Amino acid sequence: MIEKTMRQFLAENPRLKYLFFGGKGGVGKTVLAGTAALWLANQGKRTLLASTNPVHSLSSMLDQNVFGKPTAVTGAPNLWAHEIDTKETIEKSKKEIREKIEWFLRFAEVKTKADEFVESATMNPAFEESAMFENMIDLMFEDKYEAYIFDTAPTANARRLLGMSSVYSMWVNKMVQSRQEAMSLRELLSYSKRKQQKDPLMEYLLNLRTRMGRAKTLLTDANLTSFFFVALPEALPIAVITRFINWFHEFGIPVGGVIVNMLIDKASVGPDAPDFVKNRVAMQAEHMETIWKEFDGQVRALLPLYETEVRGVAMLKRMADHLFS
Repeated sequence: MIEKTMRQFLAENPRLKYLFFGGKGGVGKTVLAGTAALWLANQGKRTLLASTNPVHSLSSMLDQNVFGKPTAVTGAPNLWAHEIDTKETIEKSKKEIREKIEWFLRFAEVKTKADEFVESATMNPAFEESAMFENMIDLMFEDKYEAYIFDTAPTANARRLLGMSSVYSMWVNKMVQSRQEAMSLRELLSYSKRKQQKDPLMEYLLNLRTRMGRAKTLLTDANLTSFFFVALPEALPIAVITRFINWFHEFGIPVGGVIVNMLIDKASVGPDAPDFVKNRVAMQAEHMETIWKEFDGQVRALLPLYETEVRGVAMLKRMADHLFS
């Protein structure tokens, strides 16, 4: 039995501003994020629905192109949607990295071109993820909306994405310490006035540390942020949440609860139903027992399996009636 519904949870946390929806691939994260965003917009909140999933599907779900910039959703007042384009951010990051490396090489009096270092840094598989994180926190820092709903990548990627503020913070602190030690040694060994020169790399690191500190503050504030896990009444989606939910707690990212999606209505399954349907209902009932046991007190809603795919504002409104009933 649901102890606290989604509506009750939001009513008890009126300052919530950043809602993230995640889970195993294929569980309906995009649809649930869209449903929550539409409901909040209908409450009068200026709302942005954004996708941090490299494989975007907001445009398909909404039946309109929302790629590359916040776009007003047709038929949904107060709602904007945005599939984040990382290409521009990646190119901008490459340019900034090249500048920082060139500064460093000149400062260290090393006669080597920066291109090799830039190529090495930007070929890292995590580079696109870092660009996505930068885009995400840029949206949050701009503070143009009253509510931000994020459709995240599958859970493992979402874990890394949201954990970047903590990882970045630790990395930057170590880099700052190393830079300070290097500068102190350089000053001791130098007879020139170079120590009086501005250190652009240190300035960059200190600015980055401030930025990451601000991001971490927002992402770990339970009054402002909640991560909702979307599950199906199946073994793998449940296992994914069981595995990762403690990690989110450890990183201080507040977990708002679990939403169970695509539950077959038993009342609609008569004695003449195909064995396949009866078997699916029995399987789901068994897995629901696990869900009640594993996520006791954290289940916020049970959503039905609809007769058609959830696509377009009209279907999202229909789903919102269930999610916030």
